[in-house]
Amino acid sequence: MSGSIFAGLARSTAPDEQFAELLSRPGLRIERIVSTGQCSPPDFWYDQPAGEWVLLIQGAARLRFADEPTPRELSAGDFVDIGPHRRHRVEWTMPDPPTIWLAIHYAEPVAAAPVADNQAR
Repeated sequence: MSGSIFAGLARSTAPDEQFAELLSRPGLRIERIVSTGQCSPPDFWYDQPAGEWVLLIQGAARLRFADEPTPRELSAGDFVDIGPHRRHRVEWTMPDPPTIWLAIHYAEPVAAAPVADNQAR
């Protein structure tokens, strides 16, 4: 698979964010999110079962975490790793140029069961 992260961008007047899945494998999903001024609804918090690593490719955004007193200001090139069930919300996105996110959703690795001393190796 190949393509361009900048292909088919939403117009700055788009009413909704644009989501495009770029790759999906067991325990891993990579998507492009294009925001044109959208933000989370009032009093809404994301609480996702999987981790999410996000990179802001273009534009700017304000991301708030429930466990931090002030929002984080993000600009192109900034990234953040959001652990599973870490409550967060998008408070603002730059409408023009569109804000482009690369989001990598990942499942936490399952720890291997310890091998008992009396088991053959």
